[in-house]
This record gives sequence, C-alpha cells and structure tokens, in this order.
Amino acid sequence: MSGQNGDRAVDNVDVEATWQGLASRPGSQLIDVRTRAEWTYVGIPDLGPIGKRAVLVEWQTFPDQTVDLRFVERLAGELKAVGAQLDDDLFFICRSGGRSLAAAKAMAEAGYQACHNVAGGFEGPLDDDRHRGSVGGWKTAGLPWLQG
Repeated sequence: MSGQNGDRAVDNVDVEATWQGLASRPGSQLIDVRTRAEWTYVGIPDLGPIGKRAVLVEWQTFPDQTVDLRFVERLAGELKAVGAQLDDDLFFICRSGGRSLAAAKAMAEAGYQACHNVAGGFEGPLDDDRHRGSVGGWKTAGLPWLQG
C-alpha cells in the first residue's frame, strides 16, 4: 500500500484492509483525528492485540470545531516519537471518513508518502434512522476497540 508520490494522492481503504496493514507492516500507524470528547465517549480503536496503539491527534478542536492550525506539526512530533518514517503507511480515521481524509491530505502535502483514509471511519455512515454504528466502520466490522 504505497502512496502515490507524484500528486500526493490519498486512497480510501476499508477497515479490514486497514487492520491487515497495521498488523502486517511494523512501521504502519493508525492516526485517530477525532476530538477528545469522541475518544472519551465513543471509544478508540484498540491496537493492543497487534502490539500497537493508535496515535491520537485532534484535526479539529472541541467544542468550536475549528481546524487545528498546528495539526501537521503536532502529528509530525507524535510520529517522530513512535519512530515512524516518511514512507510508512499512515492510516487516518475519524467518525465516518471526512475529517480523516482532510488530515491525510495535509500530511501527504507535508511529505508523508503513504497516507490512507479509513473509509467508513470508526462509526460509519448514518443509517436510515440517522444513527451511526450499524452500517459500516471499525465498530460494526467487529474490530477491537476500547471505551474511553
């Protein structure tokens, strides 16, 4: 799963392929860009079974929901701390895939060469009753997660 260096494109990867990529590539990282409130009240992906932990850096601040202008700098620092390289696979996840796509594109522009958006996110899209968590996403796929 290498990124496309020429145009810094970010691809969409489903949650099962994300789990496989994280499990099979030692340098790969899962970056959860949701808010602290979401991590606490909705839960976070549990990478313990594969000997990793999710990198948690907010794309938008809570409660005002403005994009953190220091996101790239903050995440680059976190990635450096865990030993991630510019060519390691980085999987970005949010609630349903929108914020994570924007965050992945920002990091690709900053020089990270293999940025992937986790399609469906942690909770997936809205169902017919306008609820999340039953149509798609990390939780619905039965992947490990922890309540914050």
